Amino acid sequence: MTRIKREILFWQAQWLFYLVLFWCRTEAQLRYAIPEELKEGSVVGNIAEDIGLGISDISIRKLRIASESGKQYFSLHQRNGELLVSEIIDRERLCGKSTSCVLPLQVIIEDPLEFYRVDVDIQDINDNSPHFHSDTNIIEVPESTVTGAKFRLETAEDPDVGLNSLRNYSLSKSEYFVLNVKSSKDGTKVPELVIQKPVDREKQSVHHLILTAIDGGNPVRSGTTHINVRILDSNDNAPAFERDLHEVQVMENTAPGTLVLTVKANDVDDGVNGDIVYSFGAHTPEAVQTLFTINSETGDIILSGILDYETSTSYKFDIRARDKGTLALESHCEIRVEVLDVNDNVPEITIASLPQPVKEDASVGTTVALIALKDWDSGDNGKVQLHMSPDYPFKLKPSFSNHFALVTDGILDREKFPEYRIELKASDSGSPALSSFNTITVKVLDVNDNAPIFSHPLYTVYARENCPPGSLLSSVSASDMDIGENAKISYAIIDSKTHTVSIPSYFYINSENGTIFSMHSFDYEKIKMFQVLVQAKDHGSPSLSSNATVHVFILDQNDNAPAIIYPSAIMGSVSHQRMSRTAKAGHLVTKVTAVDADSGHNAWMFYRLVEATDMSLFSVNLHTGEVRTKRSVSEQDDTSQRLIIEIKDNGEPVQSSTVTVDILLEEGLPEPVSDIQQKNTNYGKNNKITFYLILALASVSVLSLMTFFVLVVKCARQGRGGTMCCIRRSDSDGYKNPNRNLQIQLNTDGPIKYVEVLGGDVLSQSQSFGSCLSPLSEFSDFTLVKPSSTIDFKEINVLDASLPDTAWTFESQQVSNFLFFD
Repeated sequence: MTRIKREILFWQAQWLFYLVLFWCRTEAQLRYAIPEELKEGSVVGNIAEDIGLGISDISIRKLRIASESGKQYFSLHQRNGELLVSEIIDRERLCGKSTSCVLPLQVIIEDPLEFYRVDVDIQDINDNSPHFHSDTNIIEVPESTVTGAKFRLETAEDPDVGLNSLRNYSLSKSEYFVLNVKSSKDGTKVPELVIQKPVDREKQSVHHLILTAIDGGNPVRSGTTHINVRILDSNDNAPAFERDLHEVQVMENTAPGTLVLTVKANDVDDGVNGDIVYSFGAHTPEAVQTLFTINSETGDIILSGILDYETSTSYKFDIRARDKGTLALESHCEIRVEVLDVNDNVPEITIASLPQPVKEDASVGTTVALIALKDWDSGDNGKVQLHMSPDYPFKLKPSFSNHFALVTDGILDREKFPEYRIELKASDSGSPALSSFNTITVKVLDVNDNAPIFSHPLYTVYARENCPPGSLLSSVSASDMDIGENAKISYAIIDSKTHTVSIPSYFYINSENGTIFSMHSFDYEKIKMFQVLVQAKDHGSPSLSSNATVHVFILDQNDNAPAIIYPSAIMGSVSHQRMSRTAKAGHLVTKVTAVDADSGHNAWMFYRLVEATDMSLFSVNLHTGEVRTKRSVSEQDDTSQRLIIEIKDNGEPVQSSTVTVDILLEEGLPEPVSDIQQKNTNYGKNNKITFYLILALASVSVLSLMTFFVLVVKCARQGRGGTMCCIRRSDSDGYKNPNRNLQIQLNTDGPIKYVEVLGGDVLSQSQSFGSCLSPLSEFSDFTLVKPSSTIDFKEINVLDASLPDTAWTFESQQVSNFLFFD
C-alpha cells in the first residue's frame, strides 16, 4: 500500500506538469490532461476562468457541463467554475490498449446560448504490472531436439500503454536454454525458449526456469511465471506450418458458420508421429474461442459467433499443430483476423441544448439550439451529414466536428407561423447509407408589429335629434393580429371640431369595447352631421394605432311648429287686409306664407280655413295658402270679414299654427288688373278720357323705368340674370349661419304682388329693409312693406318674373325682406 501511495503522489505531480504543458484553448475548445486514478474531488481545471466567464456569471448565465460518453466522470463546481473529478477513472477499463484516451465534455452556457467543447486526455500511469495467465507452464522437449530449436513461451500482458507497457523478457540462468525475444508485426514482444546445448533426459529430465516480463515504467514493474521443461524421448520431427502467420479480413456482418480460413501443417514422420491434431493455443482468450472454432482434423477455422466491429476491430490467437506420437511434438502459427466495418449503425442526433424561443424580430444568425451527431461506425460509414428542409427560415451552422448550431436565416412572422417543427435528417456515407430523424420545435415569441385594424374604415350612424344624453349610438370594433398585451386594444375619440363644436364634448366611447354614447342632446336645426375620428391603440411597447371615421347623421324630428311670415300682425295678433267689393270669383285676396325649421316630411305644410265670417265667400288653397274668393261679393256680405287659417306640418306628432286675417270690403278701391284691361278693350275707342288717363299712366311708368334703369343694369351684372333687383342692407349682427334651403316663389296673380318663401329658419330678431322694382308692374306706384314680425332673412336672389312659379326655387341663407306691389 505504501508503494501505491507513492506512485499516486508521483502521478499527481506529473499531472500538474501535464496540465500546464498540454492545456490549450482554440476556438471554443478546451483541452486538459490528467493522469488516471485521481481521487474524487481533484481539480482538473477552471472552466469559467478559461472561457472568460466571471464568478458571478456562473449562476446567472447557467453554466453547466454534459458528458458525451454517457457516464459522468466529472462535475462542475457551481461557485468557482472548477472542473472536478467525480469518480476515479481507470484508463485501462475505459480505453483498453488504445494509445489515446480522451473524454469529451460539452460546456453549455444557457443565457445567452454558448457552446464549448472540452477534451480531457486521460494519461496512463504505471499502475499495472505485466502478468502471465499461468503461474506455471510446462514445455516438453524431446531429447533429440537439435541445438537452436525454439519453443514459444507464453506472452505476458500489461494493460498499460506507451512507456508503461511491456518492454522485455528475461530468463533465469541455464546452461541448456537461452531466451530469444522477437517482435511481431504489430510490435508485440514474443518470448521463445532456444536450446543452446543438447539435452540428455538421463542426466536431467526436468529443468526449472523463471521467465520475467518487464515494463518500461518508472519505477519498473514486472511479472513472472515458472517454466518446467520436461525432456522427452525422441519423436524427431515436429509438425511444421506452411506459414507462421495467417492474416485474414472478415466483414462484421459475416454469418455464423462461415469458413474463415484453413491452416495446414506437415509432419514428415510416419504413422501416428505424423498424424496432426489442430487446436487453439494453450492461452487463447475465451472471447476468441466463443467467436471461432477449429476443426481438429482439417484445420478449418469457422466463425461461430457474431462479430461487432464497434466492440473489437481485430482478433489475434495461435493455432497449435501437434502430432500423435508418444512423445508428441507441436508447432504454432499466428492467426490475425481483421474485422471490416459494415454500415450497421444508424447516426444519432442529439439535441445538446433545449431549443430557445425566438422573437419574431430576431436578427439573422440568432442561435436557437445546439445539435451533436454521432455514428459508431468508422471510415465513410461513420461520416455523417446533417440536413434540414430549406423551407424553414433557419439554417444549420457547423460548429466543429459533428456539431452544429441551428440559427435563424430569415424573417420570422409569428402571425403566420407561431411555431416551427423542424425535421432534421442525419445520413452517413456508407453503402447503403443509413439515416435517422429528429424533430426540433421552435416557438416564435410575439412582437408588437401589427397595428389594430378596424372592421370598417368608415362607419355611418343615424341618431335622432333630442335623444337623451347617454344614449347608445353605435359600436366600433378593431382587431389586432398580435397576442397578449400587444393585442389588447383601447379606444379613444381624437379631439377635433365640427362646426366649431368639440367632438369629445358631444360623444363618449367606452375604451374597452368601442361602444359610442351621446353626451348631449342633438339639435338637427343647428348641426346635421358630426364627423367623429376614433383611434384604436394597442398596449404594446411601443404601441401602434389606427383610426376610423364615424359619420353621425342627425335625423330630424318634428319639434318646430310652422312660423307664419305673411301676413304679419305688426301691432297685434290680427292682420288687416282690404278688398274691393267689385272682386269677382277667384280673386286673390292675400296669401298666407309660413316656414318650418324642420326638414323633409316634417316641413311639408298644409293650409286650412278653420273659421270664417262667411265660409261660402273665401277658400284657402291647401298647398299654397292662397286666399281667394269663391264667389263674387254681394251687397248682403258684411263689410268686415274675419278668417282664421290653420297651418299644419306633416310631422309626427303634427305641429300647427294659426293666423287671423281681417278683410275689409270697401267701395272705390282700384279694380283688378284684369277688369281694367277688359274695360280698356271694350270702351277704348269711345272714351277719350280713358285714353288720356292711360297715356298719363304710361308716361309715369316710362319715367319710373328710366329712373331705375341704372340699378337694374347693376343688378343684372351681379346677380344671376334676374329682371328684378333688390337693394338691401345687411344685418348689423353679421350672422353667418349655413344655408337653410329656402324656396322662393314670385306670385303675380291678382292685384297683390308678393314673394313666397318656403322653408327656412327663424334665426334673428333684427330687421332689414329693401326696395324692389318689378318690370311687369301695371301701375307706376309701388308699396314698400316692412315685415311686422321679427323674422329676418338674408341673401334673397330674385329671378326672372316671367318664369313659371315652379322655377322660383333657390338655396339661400336667410330672406332679408318682402316686397309687395300694389
